[in-house]
Amino acid sequence: MDYRIEKAKPEDAGQMLAFLKAAGGESDNLSFGEEGLPLTEEEEADHIRGVLKSEKSLMLVAKTNGRIVGSCSIDAFPRRFSHRGELGIIISKECWHQGIGTALMREAIRFAKEEAHLEVLSLEVRADNRNAIALYEKFGFRRIGTFPKYFKIGDRCFDAELMNLDL
Repeated sequence: MDYRIEKAKPEDAGQMLAFLKAAGGESDNLSFGEEGLPLTEEEEADHIRGVLKSEKSLMLVAKTNGRIVGSCSIDAFPRRFSHRGELGIIISKECWHQGIGTALMREAIRFAKEEAHLEVLSLEVRADNRNAIALYEKFGFRRIGTFPKYFKIGDRCFDAELMNLDL
């Protein structure tokens, strides 16, 4: 599969919201479902503008034929936590196991080390999401604990693994 990885731009906002809505409907591994995020296109564009202005935050998109099929972000923390960032990644189900997640992770970690000068990346992942955990471990993330009942989907609760990568 041919794809291109680039920084998200404000004009990607509408497509990004549509991508997130679709991805939320494909998997129960995200913090939202098929409803997507409760943002307008302009609010998402403003968010992307803020990320682009930040020296320590990042939003990447993976595109195939101009269509967003993956995203990866690093949200930096302020003040005494400014050495840390939180990583999130989402890939369209049709693109799982195509190398897009690996490429996004590689670029995000490079940015965190070389441009943002972060010292730690953290994330939370549903404890039974073995594919995602394998991807994170491939890049050196280690489990630092379990958050019981982190997710609630319908009437069921699911644990999350807390993971860190020392840069």
